[in-house]
Amino acid sequence: MSLSLLRLLFNSLPFLPKPKHPKPNASTMSKNREIYVCDQCGNESLKWQGQCAACNAWNSFVAVAVPKAQVKQRAALAANGGSSRKLEEISGADEPRIGTGMGEFDRVLGGGLVAGSVTLLGGDPGIGKSTLLLQAADELSGKVSTLYATGEESLHQVSLRAKRLGATTGSLQLLAETCVETVLSEAKRLAAKIVVIDSIQTMYTENVESSPGSASQVREAAAQLVRFAKDSATAVLIIGHVTKEGVIAGPRILEHMVDTVLYFESDAGSRYRLIRAVKNRFGAANEVGVFAMAEQGLKEVKNPSAIFLSQHATPVAGSAVLVAREGSRPMLIEVQALVDQAQGMSARRVAVGLEQNRLALLLAILHRHGGVATSGLDVFVNVVGGVRIAETAADLPTILAAVSSIRDVALTTGLVCFGELGLAGEIRPVPYGEERLREAAKYGFTRAIVPAANVPRRTIEGLEVVGAERLAEALGRVFG
Repeated sequence: MSLSLLRLLFNSLPFLPKPKHPKPNASTMSKNREIYVCDQCGNESLKWQGQCAACNAWNSFVAVAVPKAQVKQRAALAANGGSSRKLEEISGADEPRIGTGMGEFDRVLGGGLVAGSVTLLGGDPGIGKSTLLLQAADELSGKVSTLYATGEESLHQVSLRAKRLGATTGSLQLLAETCVETVLSEAKRLAAKIVVIDSIQTMYTENVESSPGSASQVREAAAQLVRFAKDSATAVLIIGHVTKEGVIAGPRILEHMVDTVLYFESDAGSRYRLIRAVKNRFGAANEVGVFAMAEQGLKEVKNPSAIFLSQHATPVAGSAVLVAREGSRPMLIEVQALVDQAQGMSARRVAVGLEQNRLALLLAILHRHGGVATSGLDVFVNVVGGVRIAETAADLPTILAAVSSIRDVALTTGLVCFGELGLAGEIRPVPYGEERLREAAKYGFTRAIVPAANVPRRTIEGLEVVGAERLAEALGRVFG
């Protein structure tokens, strides 16, 4: 006899009560539909997977609850033909920007805040993220309705910090809340045009059943903030914590969701802070703003070249001045090198502010095409001021500083240089050469060693420009 027949006979016996199944109601029905999302790339899946098929990351899928109301709303929108519009029907006029009152911050943002934009600001603990945005929010509150929502401090703590920073407007709205829905409800009530979230890792949404700070909570909370910003034309500023690797904590997709990603840069113990735009849909990427930390908060540095140059009473060996281009402006930065006998079994190569592998490559070029060997020597290179130089224009200054340290001969006063070195020993041109030279002339430099292709056609007053095509030629021009 089959199992199904036995079950049918058993349930038909009159002396056994039949199981009762409660009717589904609003309290017993699940309100959410669960999907799995890769916290590295945002790939979605209906089932959990050990490896993401999109980015090949392992154990990266986390459960995310999607409200059924949102699913039905999306389905109804698709059934009605969506809400697409023709390109010619959409206005192409530039959106007016809102100035933050801090010129360096506006520079990094691309000229100010854009309505409906979402900006993510990350940095190490205590570097000044909350201080900067509180100062900016206080200034903006005098122009438009501004809400500062904090999930890390009490209102009393924020008020004390605002008084220490010299907040003057007094019209800034403060809210101590960690629920995203409550924050957005208050923003709608105030008709806020600027909303500051401090920080995204402390926020949670009622749509996801996990603790604040988890990948699913960060992703869904950020998604709600982005939707609110786009729908209401509100500029949202979000503070994000960073991991020990220096990246924003939480799912990597968080940086893809926002319009602008800013990072604080600073050396430990330094009073100077650099804000770099690594992504900006409304301005130039890699733009840099320079600030100095004072008792009254962050003060913008309008002349950053002055802080990146050491004031030596007499010329010293191992120092060269580079004209770097950070974002849309040139800056004079000092590169220092120290070359000494190796203190261990193997020579060390240490670069602070430059790429480590790039230094090893440059020393090999120096040996092969410059005739200067560094085997058995420790080479230490440092960029003054805690700046990180990623462009190849620092190649020639790094080599000249290293040779200056090896020979214990200081470069002549008023010398500036830049240029990229190729593996064949050639000196390649770099972009915006004439702008760099004019910046050097403005600060009183009288001689420049640059790639031959970067020599300007017109003479720059007060500056002698010497072009070099090969590394050996540049070394001969500098050291005779």
